[in-house]
Amino acid sequence: MARSNSFNKREIEKNKQQKRKEKRQRKEERKQQGPSSFADMIAYVDANGVITDVPPEPVKEEEIELEDIEISVPRKEVPEDAGHPEGRVDFYDEARGFGFIREGDTVIRYFFHKSNAEYGITEGDRVTYRLERGPKGMNAVDVKII
Repeated sequence: MARSNSFNKREIEKNKQQKRKEKRQRKEERKQQGPSSFADMIAYVDANGVITDVPPEPVKEEEIELEDIEISVPRKEVPEDAGHPEGRVDFYDEARGFGFIREGDTVIRYFFHKSNAEYGITEGDRVTYRLERGPKGMNAVDVKII
């Protein structure tokens, strides 16, 4: 039994020696080829994300003015001669004293308080209103039933 262990050890040591020898040979081959230049190591990425060894062609960048950059949703332009906008009372809570008006057929809703609305207003009524900027956005004031 001791004999098979020593055979395995010799075999393992022989494999290690062979690997070291191969590694030295590869190292010598690289030295024979000469040093690779920095230019040979550079890789470029083209506009499609493909890696190439050819530098991309210079592209003139478009100048963008700081004032042209818009970060928010553009405001809706309301013509001055349009009069008061019309909408429908989407939600109204008489007990709490507030509600929301849906503008026309859009998804835009405006908050209103009962102090800025006609008495007797209920959910589903068609109304006219005027917009004012409040602390949390646009609010409907002067709400009147059509």
